[in-house]
Amino acid sequence: MTEAAAAAEAQEQPQQQAAAEAAAEAVAQLSIREINELLKKPEAELTLDEKFALCRSVGEECIQEAELRRMLEKKPHIVAYDGFEPSGRMHIAQGVLKALNVNKLTKCGVTFKFWVADWFAQLNNKMGGDLKKIQVVGRYLVEIWKAVGMNMERVEFLSASEEINKRPDEYWTLVMDIARKNNLKRILRCTQIMGRSENDDLSASQVFYPCMQAADIFFLKADICQLGLDQRKVNMLAREYCDDCKPKRLKPVILSHAMMPGLLEGQEKMSKSDPNSAIFMEDSEQEVKTKIKKAFCPPQQVAGNPCLSYVQHIVLPWCEKFGVERAEANGGNKTYLTFEELTADYESGALHPADLKPALAKHLNTILQPVRDHFENNAEAKALLKQVKSFKVTK
Repeated sequence: MTEAAAAAEAQEQPQQQAAAEAAAEAVAQLSIREINELLKKPEAELTLDEKFALCRSVGEECIQEAELRRMLEKKPHIVAYDGFEPSGRMHIAQGVLKALNVNKLTKCGVTFKFWVADWFAQLNNKMGGDLKKIQVVGRYLVEIWKAVGMNMERVEFLSASEEINKRPDEYWTLVMDIARKNNLKRILRCTQIMGRSENDDLSASQVFYPCMQAADIFFLKADICQLGLDQRKVNMLAREYCDDCKPKRLKPVILSHAMMPGLLEGQEKMSKSDPNSAIFMEDSEQEVKTKIKKAFCPPQQVAGNPCLSYVQHIVLPWCEKFGVERAEANGGNKTYLTFEELTADYESGALHPADLKPALAKHLNTILQPVRDHFENNAEAKALLKQVKSFKVTK
């Protein structure tokens, strides 16, 4: 970059930052219905502000908004990525919430790359470290996303083991450079990305894992890291690494979605190893009803209420409304179009858990029915599910 170009870019940055902040504030004021209306518009008719609104609505946090807006304005081919360990059955946050997020990004012309992280699951001792079982689980997960309604037009599924073996010199050079530029203490702080703690008795493979995950971003040429907030530390590690590179690399935008809590009291995050912690994507109607009935849902308490979190992050974005059926003596039927309206009634006691829970179970069963149908009617998918259910889930 010439000195004149660098000076011009520096002059533009405050203006870009101000525009991004104004756009982000506008996004915060958009309702779920307004976001869904944008999804229905032809891609060619979306303005820059509308594309930014759709992309920004994916994230609980965005680092950095000005960079995201500039990317949407000036970069013709944008790549977002998420990596997932094939480690067991898919819960509803990984299934429905991820489909919602991917559909928003691809609507804006973004290509979404799913990193089927089979080697990573093996490093983290998932499925007992059995790579063949891990790869079966990976195929099952892809089947679910296809069935639930993810738009596959701009989606790519890439197997980590296969892709790395195609370009090993490029990948392992990246991994080693990231490892060389960071001390062990910094890497250990990232081990929560695997569901571990730096105080755990970690294997050498688990210590190496964060260096590999940071390398994935550059290996896949990802512009946007669209993962959960629990992956924030390693994404920040990747951004910091860009400052140490010569020539400097372009920093990825971090678009982190909120984490869904487990269904039981005190569970900040869903757990695949606890079947009562979450709704799984192929749970039967009765299983969904039973789990929601047992879920933590204290009257008039919104904070830390997993049932309300399900309504906010899954049902309202997917269904655009939340209908409650109840006797006239209890207030009669009511349809909620906004989460704010629902929480106001819940806090006041006008909406009781005994009415909320059956309504939530009914909506979830409607969302999941196409997935059940797929695994019942498609012989290959049915066989995959049978195999996955036979595997022992290991932490």
